[in-house]
Amino acid sequence: MAVKKKRKRFKTKVVIIFDLILLLLVVSVGYYFWKASKMQVDKSGDSSIVTNNPDNEDMEGYRNIAVFGVDSRDNSVKQGTHSDTIVIVSINNKTKDVKLASIFRDTYSKIPDEDNAFNKINAAYFRGGYPLALNTINTNFDLDVKEYVTVNFKAVTEVIDLLGGISLDITKEELKYVNGYTKELNKINGTNVGKLKSAGTQVVNGTHATAYARIRYTKGDDFKRAERQRIVIQKIFEKAKTADLITINSILDKILPMIQTNLDSTKLLLLAKDIMSYDIVDETGFPFDKRAFTYHKVSYVFPVDLVANVTQLHQFLFETTDYAPSDKVKEISAELKQITDNN
Repeated sequence: MAVKKKRKRFKTKVVIIFDLILLLLVVSVGYYFWKASKMQVDKSGDSSIVTNNPDNEDMEGYRNIAVFGVDSRDNSVKQGTHSDTIVIVSINNKTKDVKLASIFRDTYSKIPDEDNAFNKINAAYFRGGYPLALNTINTNFDLDVKEYVTVNFKAVTEVIDLLGGISLDITKEELKYVNGYTKELNKINGTNVGKLKSAGTQVVNGTHATAYARIRYTKGDDFKRAERQRIVIQKIFEKAKTADLITINSILDKILPMIQTNLDSTKLLLLAKDIMSYDIVDETGFPFDKRAFTYHKVSYVFPVDLVANVTQLHQFLFETTDYAPSDKVKEISAELKQITDNN
């Protein structure tokens, strides 16, 4: 009889513990979805996103997300702001390896709207928001990007500050520009961050790091700026992987209302659950083979051969060795070649 009572009490304890675990899980998931509900979800243009090669198998097994950093003086993330940062984040779903490919903002690209004319690629977001920006990327580079995240200056600075800063190597040439952009960011974000006193490797706060990522007037111009942006992204990612749950929660509270995305709560949860397993294994700028010159009184970046550049991009992102660009890319490439051959 005593044995039966002990077994009954044991079973009761097991049931109670199981119920507590289940309740904790439900509360945790509910809390996460409540946090995610505070972000700006815009999926209004999802149905209009197109790709050139819908049957292409090279991108199977990869998740490609476009990250737009908008140059907005009022920290808006909507249409009407230029996407001065454009980074394709490509995730290998099997290995969890991540590759970053930043597209130079001045890249001369065909924008597939009613005009169907060429312009700087960062104009696409300004003119048509995320749907036109994604369509421009997919049309010109044979990609299948349908997901995006848009951030503003304040979101970047907040994340870095909450992570305790990141380590950057600031050169003497970069120092004056970091301090110049710091002054501008103070006005935009309503902050009062002081100047950096010296060059060298140091831990910098969010304002200084964002200022560093905006520099485009040193040797290397916009190409070097895109490289700096990728450096900052990598540093944030590395620091976030070592952060505790309290810090991650603080970051979510601060930045979710400041970003715009078409990733809903469920997709974010699935993406976030593997965050500790992701590794950024490589990064690059696109186009690879390029020329920058003034055309019709405006400075652009031209792919010397778009077909070759797109082929190399697919090799970089998806390890494709025999990629054949679409007819659309070949058509755009021919138009670009006429311009570069005559200049």
